[in-house]
Amino acid sequence: MAKMIIGGKRVDASDGATIDVVNPATGRTVDTVPAATKDDVDRAVAAARAAQKEWAKLPLHARGAVLKRFVDLALAHKEELARLLSMETGKPIVEARNEIDNIPTLFGGFVERAKHFYGEVIPEGTEPGTERTLQIVTREPVGVVVCIIPFNFPCDLFDQKVAPALIMGNAAIVKPSTDNPLTLIRLCELLIEAGVTPGAISILTGRGATVGSWLCSHQGVDFISLTGSTEVGVQTAEVAAKLLTPSALELGGNDAFIVLEDGDVDLAVEETMFGRFYNTGQVCCASKRFLVHNARKAEFADKLVKRLGKLVQGDPLDEKTTIGCLISEKAAIGVEEQVNRTVEQGGKIVLGGKRHGAFYEPTVLVDVPKDSDVAKDMEIFGPVAPIIGFDTLEEAVEIANASIFGLSGAVFSTDIGKALKVARALACGGAVVNGCSFFRSCEMPFGGYKMSGVGNEGIMCSLEEVTRLKTIVLKNALV
Repeated sequence: MAKMIIGGKRVDASDGATIDVVNPATGRTVDTVPAATKDDVDRAVAAARAAQKEWAKLPLHARGAVLKRFVDLALAHKEELARLLSMETGKPIVEARNEIDNIPTLFGGFVERAKHFYGEVIPEGTEPGTERTLQIVTREPVGVVVCIIPFNFPCDLFDQKVAPALIMGNAAIVKPSTDNPLTLIRLCELLIEAGVTPGAISILTGRGATVGSWLCSHQGVDFISLTGSTEVGVQTAEVAAKLLTPSALELGGNDAFIVLEDGDVDLAVEETMFGRFYNTGQVCCASKRFLVHNARKAEFADKLVKRLGKLVQGDPLDEKTTIGCLISEKAAIGVEEQVNRTVEQGGKIVLGGKRHGAFYEPTVLVDVPKDSDVAKDMEIFGPVAPIIGFDTLEEAVEIANASIFGLSGAVFSTDIGKALKVARALACGGAVVNGCSFFRSCEMPFGGYKMSGVGNEGIMCSLEEVTRLKTIVLKNALV
């Protein structure tokens, strides 16, 4: 049985309770994990607070060396980690390997960024009365960082949250998804093997409604980094506000994919294959609403249906599989219900639309009304492309911005002026020209507008999130 990690030790829940981790493709149990208690949470936070002080005493170059050893260990165990990730998540083994391959880029990037994350000096005489005073602005670790990680890209988001926290001298407590915590447990074990101070990295397993809530409401937690649904994000923000615990929340999205009349339809179809169907459509910034000019709508739909026919859906561990299953049968049932609702509201299925356990067929819907639920706020977290027509650029922007979400967006046009006009008009945190909205480089600041979240992640900005400013004033120091 897999174990939690508290204070550098592999432990069971204090009451012995467990949760099964099920392979969604087969329905078989992969392993069991502890269901943490409130006492376990308290012990993990106490251990983290004590260990953080010791970990922070290590010079930056030493912490960087530890994290580089971790990268080497992760790559040495790449196939083990990828197979575990594929089994517990249902993503194709090729995609699982790609996710493990991102570890050196993200951990290495944060280590290098930290080396150049300089402080500043406010020179003397910038205002009357400061002629003999220097003000040194420095950064300090916030303390204990809680990293709440969803099921869809657990390793990528582990990298995005844990790497900046640790390199800046914080302790990190990882709360993985209940559906697939096993790969992250293994990564935490490798961090300890690499030399992270025992207690500075912990992982607690269990239900988000209990373990996640206990962590977010704990007075010993200094920062919350959460990726999840908007509903969970709002609940977390409410809890954190009572203690003034700062947080970064990357939440839901219903990204618009706009093809203008002069857009390259063939390119748009290829981008859709990645931007909507990668990870079986379970991507926060996946393109989820396909707004296509009415003059090109039929062409786009026909070519997309033909292209989707080349996908192979099956056993995620099979090297030939190009699209897997959803994280659970419950999730697949939810997608099935959303597609049926879209049909009731006027959409027509021209491909797919059938569920088999946790598998849901790649699906294309046409003639979707612009006032339907999916055209606005209903986020379908699965392999479904609803196509919505429009006549003018202004109408496309209006439909796109009608959503409560604002994570990312995309526009296709051969006229760069038109494309930039749309990109600038979209109310979202990222806008991609002639590519799908599923674009998240390791360097870029990633975050959304409106109900898609608060704060940003990425090598460019995460170190600011997990540190706090201190100004040291050398008053009357200058002659």
